[in-house]
Amino acid sequence: MSDQSTPERITVYSDYVCPFCYLGRHSLGQYQDERDDDLVIDWHPFDLRAGKRNPDGSIDHDVDDGKDEDYYEQAKENVRRLQDEYDVEMDLELSRDIDSLPAQIASVRVRDEYDYDTWLEFDRAIFEALWTESRDIGDPDVLADLAEDAGVDPEEVRAAIDDEDLRERVRTLFDDAKRQGVSGVPTFAYDSHAARGAVPPEQLRRLVEGT
Repeated sequence: MSDQSTPERITVYSDYVCPFCYLGRHSLGQYQDERDDDLVIDWHPFDLRAGKRNPDGSIDHDVDDGKDEDYYEQAKENVRRLQDEYDVEMDLELSRDIDSLPAQIASVRVRDEYDYDTWLEFDRAIFEALWTESRDIGDPDVLADLAEDAGVDPEEVRAAIDDEDLRERVRTLFDDAKRQGVSGVPTFAYDSHAARGAVPPEQLRRLVEGT
């Protein structure tokens, strides 16, 4: 029997601008709802915009990342299929110009300074703002609004986004993910095993429970 004072943890590598990360979190939520015991998320940020981010935060799509329009069309088809499978509403017309770095910086600060439930509410709000409300999560004003709704001091979030030391720390976390062998998101890790992609709840169950 698990110790109720120390709930199990599943490590999740993700980036807010990744539609499969949003879908994967819905799948994880379905698995969590099936469980008798809590399963908390140990979130690690990942940077999908690496190499394409200009100094001003804009995204340079002229950088060759090996992904052409056919790739993105196929990705959209896969997203639509998983939307139906997981019963998730999403706005797929969202511009690929949105940069999630400010959101990830803010989320790391909230994760570090507030309790788990507050971070989780803020984390979910960022995903929802982007994928269901088409809001720009690279905008400090948007993040401040989301923070306030989650019970977080909005000025603390604004200050975090401007904190160069924190920004550098988040970049280090991105590098740490790569050193751990994470090359795509979402990646779910438990014990010494991992599952990549917006995998179904039963696969997450096998990952955690081995059944």
